[in-house]
Amino acid sequence: MSQYKIEAGTAQHLGDRTEQQDRVALFAAPNAPGYMMAVVADGMGGKSGGAMAAEQVIRTAKALFNDFFPEADVKALLETIVNEAHTIIKLAGVSAEKEPHSTVVALVITPKKEAIWAYAGDSRLYRFSGPNFAERTKDHSYVEKLVDEGKITAEEAKTHRMSNVLVNVLGSTSAPPYITFGSYQGLKATDSFLLCSDGLWHYFSDAELSAAVAANSPRQASELLIRKARERAHGHGDNCTFAVVKLVKPPAEQKTYTVEKMRRAV
Repeated sequence: MSQYKIEAGTAQHLGDRTEQQDRVALFAAPNAPGYMMAVVADGMGGKSGGAMAAEQVIRTAKALFNDFFPEADVKALLETIVNEAHTIIKLAGVSAEKEPHSTVVALVITPKKEAIWAYAGDSRLYRFSGPNFAERTKDHSYVEKLVDEGKITAEEAKTHRMSNVLVNVLGSTSAPPYITFGSYQGLKATDSFLLCSDGLWHYFSDAELSAAVAANSPRQASELLIRKARERAHGHGDNCTFAVVKLVKPPAEQKTYTVEKMRRAV
């Protein structure tokens, strides 16, 4: 019997924007039993360009994961997803006379008790061990660079006037995106992950996110986090999008993962 089962859920809120330009999805691999993927993309660009870019990330991820086999390399899969989505977004922007861009963060859980992830931009992945924060991705942003250089603190970065300036995105015509990878071996029940756009993480500390995910089911955590994010946005919130992936002890008769989804646009 497996040592854990996967419970996962997605959630979205329009925030105070006029258009939902984020996308999120959970996928199983038809040819690779026991593998699952979570993807979050935060689209940017006027005239619906951002929504198109984020949607392309999801479509590319789904198509390539559908063709994935267990003997293939997960890191290579994630790299191909990012590069192919980037190329299509860039070409679509030229033909449509738009300037679409998107971030991406993608996680793959394997039956070998390992997690592999990749990202470009400032959509984040958090890893939690039980109720404890373990690690998170580092944003590809201008203010993160300032933090690394010791010029501002992490708290100051949240309210910096250039906090929304990214140095790495999909769809850029000036340079291809660079991809940062991460992994973790030896997954166990009580481990969990959160993938999210800046419309969520901007309003929470690492400890707050860890506690919310640990103490609740994916649906309950989604409801709590959206409610708190809306309260703290004070009428100026961005699109809020995320996926929660929790590893829990399985009932004796159940070995598959369950999926919960919640979408709000109010």
